[in-house]
Amino acid sequence: MFDKTYRQRLEADLAQWEADGVIAPAAAASIRHALPPLSPGINIAVIVAIVGGLLIAAAFLAFVAAHWTEIARLLRFAILLAGMIVAGGLGAWFAATGRNVLADLCASIGAIIFGAGVALVGQMYHLGDDFAGGMLLWSIGVFAAATLTGSRGALAVGLAAACIWTCMRVYDAPDVLHLSFVVVWLIAAAVAFAWNSQVAAHLVGIAVLPWWIATSLRFDIDGVQPSFVLANGGALLFGAGLAIAAAPSPRAHRLGSVLATYGAFSLAVVAFLEVTTVDDIIRLRTGTAPAQPSWAIMCGVAGAVLALASAGVTKRVGEILAACAIGLLLLAAPIWPASAAGEPWFAYAALLCAMLCLVVSGVLDDVRPRIVAGWLGIAGVIAAITWAVKGSLLRRSAFLAVAGIIAVVFATALNRALPRAER
Repeated sequence: MFDKTYRQRLEADLAQWEADGVIAPAAAASIRHALPPLSPGINIAVIVAIVGGLLIAAAFLAFVAAHWTEIARLLRFAILLAGMIVAGGLGAWFAATGRNVLADLCASIGAIIFGAGVALVGQMYHLGDDFAGGMLLWSIGVFAAATLTGSRGALAVGLAAACIWTCMRVYDAPDVLHLSFVVVWLIAAAVAFAWNSQVAAHLVGIAVLPWWIATSLRFDIDGVQPSFVLANGGALLFGAGLAIAAAPSPRAHRLGSVLATYGAFSLAVVAFLEVTTVDDIIRLRTGTAPAQPSWAIMCGVAGAVLALASAGVTKRVGEILAACAIGLLLLAAPIWPASAAGEPWFAYAALLCAMLCLVVSGVLDDVRPRIVAGWLGIAGVIAAITWAVKGSLLRRSAFLAVAGIIAVVFATALNRALPRAER
């Protein structure tokens, strides 16, 4: 939650409650006094300073690149080393004077210059054959800098370098599961947990997606269907996020909520991809059987189990429905081959029910991102079913009409049952 927006809403509520006589003026003053001071935001001067710093950094890198062949190797290295020292020194000065945003920017610039230094050393000593190894070295150095300085920008640079590293490794060895990235990602997740930072949690949530995407696209053994592999990844991310958020620690709740949000949107995207790729609107595989590797299936099952465990801890009905959404989405994968001769009506129904469960889960738990993800998933699945390649469009319209009638009947019955339950 953004502190400034929350304070403005709280101030308006306090004024309204005080005017209505709900609380005494002394109580309102006590609430205002108990609130910690707001952290200084990013004003216009800071924004202009950030732009100026980025322009200076870009000018520095452009100057070095323009005269790269004319500058001696040792002088190149000295220039890059001086750039890192200046960026670090300025960052330390900004941090000491309380200008944390500018300090973070300096740490980020220093991290980028460090990557240029790694590339220079690799070129000097003819280490260009292992470019992925250079990206790993860059990532390790930047992670160390981010841990020491607490820079979110440096963490973003390190995660970007790690993502490039793992994508290159997956491309070089598509039949080998690149688990080394998981170790790096867990370290970054531990850093985000220790910082208790929303920004760091979002960076960690985004960083896991390239690994799953690269792995699903390159793992072309026995006709593996990429969307099914992605479904297991989204299930694990969603379930693990719910389980982490169920922990009593506020740090765990913040990190887990962000991961669950990315997991929910991943499930919505995967539901759309399952229809479009399995029905060959978009061809992403060369095999014929929509098989899945055993490790991916285990990840999906683990996601469903973690979601159920979270529901058991929090006692929330919405999380039970979240586990149902995961299960129904994963169920579509084994249903599809059984209906290869005809149209996969049961798979379509499972995907629609999964997205509906996601929406209802968000409504019951009052989690807006989950609601948005579910609605996007429903819209994507309906659009994909309507324009799928296989089968008759008339049959598809009949299927959608029947599904709509069932949903309306269920909603009517639920609407009549709710008042009785409340009494």
